[in-house]
Amino acid sequence: MNIDNMAIKAEDQKEYRSGFVSIIGRPNVGKSTLMNALVGAKVAITTSQAGTTRRIVRGIVSTDEGQIILVDTPGSHKPHTLLGERMNDMIRSSLADVDVNVMCFPADEKIGPGDNYLLEQALHTGKTCIAVVTKMDAVSSNDMYKKLEEINALAPFSDIIPVSAVKNKQIEDLRSLLIAHLPVCPPLYPVDAITDDTEESFISELIREAALEDLRDELPHSLAVTVEEMIEEDISKGKRMRVHATIHVERDSQKGIIIGHKGKSLKNIGKQARLGISQLLGMPVYLDLHVRVTKEWQRNPKYLSRLGFDV
Repeated sequence: MNIDNMAIKAEDQKEYRSGFVSIIGRPNVGKSTLMNALVGAKVAITTSQAGTTRRIVRGIVSTDEGQIILVDTPGSHKPHTLLGERMNDMIRSSLADVDVNVMCFPADEKIGPGDNYLLEQALHTGKTCIAVVTKMDAVSSNDMYKKLEEINALAPFSDIIPVSAVKNKQIEDLRSLLIAHLPVCPPLYPVDAITDDTEESFISELIREAALEDLRDELPHSLAVTVEEMIEEDISKGKRMRVHATIHVERDSQKGIIIGHKGKSLKNIGKQARLGISQLLGMPVYLDLHVRVTKEWQRNPKYLSRLGFDV
């Protein structure tokens, strides 16, 4: 840890605040998009598919007033596999281990049983609970006013704030609000850090993001990615990273979907993923993708552990 990055002015130390904030909500309510907006950089993948987030992702926001460690969680859902059960376990664990819980309600959707279930869990922890109405740009001012009234009647939230992560509306206000609710504490991470994720882990997520966008609804939860090897090599124009990765599916028919006719789908996935990986690493990337059938991996504890889904 770089001590220089941890330095803050002595006269500010009494007021500097740091802590953990969990972002919770149903699938596809904009949790990952919100976290990326708060951090000001992409630290979590986002797609049009519900249930994109399948593990705990931490984003770090550092300002002159404090440091927020955001904990993005999978969307709560009724589990049908061991993977689903472990994802729900991640949510329950994160609720108890943070200073503040942020409950996301999309402005353009009705509040339902899933929202009420998650809210009950969050309130049960006794931690500060803030309601964030996401996608405020998707509704009229009148509809937003009605949504705020509805949410206010649900529970004794410490605060309720509407935001648009896509248009960056009220994101700075939310940052300040979250810091105000954190305990007085020096920064917990270097102030130039934006995530505690490893390069390998985020690269696997970028590949999965590219696959989900290419395949749409065909097999989102049957898909997992592991990075097998990363080798930095010399090329004529400098350095290049050679990345070898495996896309795991559960059935032979799914393998065919990933590869596509004459390998078209796999080529598209590789092309899109390379762009994100190259941007992440700051150098050209050679991406070698393979597809492997790992039967019933979502239900097998051994495979889940190998694929990084330990709780």
